[in-house]
Amino acid sequence: MWAIRSLQKALFGDRSKESITEIAKGQLYVVRPISPKGFSELIYRDAVASIRRTSQDYNYELVIQRAYEEGEEDLEDSDEEGGGLDNDEKTFLLDKALHFRSAQREGSGWVLAWRDLSGDTGDLYEFICDDSIAEEDVKNFTFAAMECQYERKYRKPSKADDHDLKEFEFDEEDPIPSATSLAGSTELPPTSKQAAEHMAKEVKDRKKEPKSTAPESFDAVHGPTQAPAARKAPEALEIFTQKQAELHLFDFESGSFVLQDSAVIATVSEIGTWRYWLQITGGHGKEWLGQPVVADIGPVFNFEYLSFIFNHYADDGSAYSWLLRFKDQPTLEAFQEGVMRALWELLNEMKWSKVQKQDRDYVIEAFNDLTMDDPNVEQEEEDEEDEGEPDSPPQQSEHYDEDESEDDVELHDKDGYANSQLAVGSKYDRSFVIRGSKIGVFKHLPNKHLEFSTNISKVETPKGKTFSPKKVMLHNEDESMILQNPDNPGSLYRMDLEYGKVVDEWKVRDDIPVINFAPETKFAQRTMNQPFVGHSKNALFKIDPRIAGNKLVEEQLKQYASKNDFSAAATTEKGHIAVASNKGDVRLFDRIGVNAKTLIPALGEAIIGLDVSADGHWLLATCKTYLLLIDCLQKEGKNEGKLGFERSFAKDSKPQPRRLAMKPEHVAQFKHETGIDLAFTPAKFNADPEGKETSIITSTGPFLVTWSMRKIIAGQRDPYHIKRYSDQVIADNFEFGSDKNVILALPNEVDMVSRKAFKKPTRESIAGEVANSRLSAGAYSTPRKSVRGRASHLRNEIVNSPY
Repeated sequence: MWAIRSLQKALFGDRSKESITEIAKGQLYVVRPISPKGFSELIYRDAVASIRRTSQDYNYELVIQRAYEEGEEDLEDSDEEGGGLDNDEKTFLLDKALHFRSAQREGSGWVLAWRDLSGDTGDLYEFICDDSIAEEDVKNFTFAAMECQYERKYRKPSKADDHDLKEFEFDEEDPIPSATSLAGSTELPPTSKQAAEHMAKEVKDRKKEPKSTAPESFDAVHGPTQAPAARKAPEALEIFTQKQAELHLFDFESGSFVLQDSAVIATVSEIGTWRYWLQITGGHGKEWLGQPVVADIGPVFNFEYLSFIFNHYADDGSAYSWLLRFKDQPTLEAFQEGVMRALWELLNEMKWSKVQKQDRDYVIEAFNDLTMDDPNVEQEEEDEEDEGEPDSPPQQSEHYDEDESEDDVELHDKDGYANSQLAVGSKYDRSFVIRGSKIGVFKHLPNKHLEFSTNISKVETPKGKTFSPKKVMLHNEDESMILQNPDNPGSLYRMDLEYGKVVDEWKVRDDIPVINFAPETKFAQRTMNQPFVGHSKNALFKIDPRIAGNKLVEEQLKQYASKNDFSAAATTEKGHIAVASNKGDVRLFDRIGVNAKTLIPALGEAIIGLDVSADGHWLLATCKTYLLLIDCLQKEGKNEGKLGFERSFAKDSKPQPRRLAMKPEHVAQFKHETGIDLAFTPAKFNADPEGKETSIITSTGPFLVTWSMRKIIAGQRDPYHIKRYSDQVIADNFEFGSDKNVILALPNEVDMVSRKAFKKPTRESIAGEVANSRLSAGAYSTPRKSVRGRASHLRNEIVNSPY
């Protein structure tokens, strides 16, 4: 190998530089030797190849960027339907699975090649270097790519010698096929016979490779993920189910499931009071896996492929994704019954046998892949998979004046607080971010960006006691904000946003602490309507600030003697109310003060957030590890066409649930890359008084996650996309009136991002493509401005503290 040791320091020495090395000119092709789509396709006629760092240690990405001629970029930017980040840039996580290599063609220049992991077998990306590129530059680039792959695999800085990097050479691969000669010629693509011969040759060549003691992957990628040591099963009190199956383990490098054992026995058993165990045993007594049955296993049952997919967390906190494949549907159904029985009893501390049959069916149905038919859901205008967004401008900290440089960036603050809540305006283009006892106000700009507007430096009661709001809600045409002081749960406070101060304390009722509150109707915040809905753990009530004394309306109070443990509430456009609990059930009311029309059974996990479509058709509940989308429209019987808010469902006709969960292998990759457990923030529909709900937004750890309603209802696979940030996403919501832009708060930053920037969850988008937000919550010194730009009594006050 030709690499020089001093090259390591030259390429990797300065960690402050994002880009490590680049090749300034070339063309990008995708080559499909055996695909009916055509042999070769030109992606970028003029492009730049570079290797750059990500925010994750030991992870690097290969980046191919389209290069524009003078005036061409302006033309692209003016085209609303085209352009964007996905069209102008392709990124690939530098991993051994790419089989990255370089070669010099006879009588021609250098070419870089790597596998298209999302394409068909044998598909390659080829970057054909311009004739002006020196051989030394190509070799340095290839050497840097090998170093990056070494660091990712071994999770340490590379001090590798030629021998250590040998495993990242792929000289034994087939010669790199020529993209340019075929792309510009009239030669036909390979015939089916030629394709079959090529595939046979690939299999034959692979059989010649040195054999590994590890199981072979479905796509024959080297170095599969190794199963952790299995725990021994405790003594079983009762066997719930015991079935034979194939066992597969998800391989992080190849992104596929690898066969581990063709015949195992999977057993679910009770081992103690509300304690359950899953054990998988192979031939000759080999123990493959042993783990408690917990909610975080994220069970998915796929009857099309007769499979059960779940997650396993080892003692060291690492996550693995397993797949059991059964011989037929009855076997899978029997195993599913055992798993769901264990999960139900664990989460509800109630015997499965005491649950009514229709409720058991409801629980089991929620964990299946369903197709939901709703012809009334509007089609999305664009398929966001292939869209992108223009590059963002440089980040700005909030301690700049208008004449200061935009290069002055301060991304973290020393005030000891972090952003905790986000309120997005529905009447005016403003967003409010809570940070301790301070509130930052941001203006929405037409170019999909945010601009800092003003700072409310101190939230305090009318008596002058400072507090950090536990919950906030915009009110009265966005002119007021209702705040809750965690030290005084029997009262709420109203802040006048024009003046930036709390002007009213509303005593609700001393013996009924307010847990949560919501607008009286879906879009009431856009009006001057004063009443709103509140609830405690066991009561639902209306609050009216206009009445004297306590603001709770006694005539509209529904209290329960039992401990319902209410946790969240939401309202429809007609004022129907949905209330969820920490037990996981949901009650649907047509009005306050009466019994619920419908009780939706619990799946087990606590519900931490609730939203409902304006027309009441769809209910969206958020649990820690999944979302629950429920169709509240009755499809049959005497109440056909009525909502569950208006009429009770028949006993044998519960609402149809749809459990929205990340694929277990994606969850395992999240955990593998970030070390953070799955924990969703309260999910929300896009809100638009003039249109239907088309999208869902939530987040977990550093990932924003969005679902397409159209794809969910159509039963499409993987109907979600993600966008990764460099820090944990604290809160998120759509910009009001559209699902095109998402506003989010990180611990110290605030951002608006286009949904076009979201990508399919792949190895690259999970591990390597990290976004940075635009606005920092750092200290700043700027004149206070009114929220909507009107004159303010405080306009001359200078704020010199972080919000």
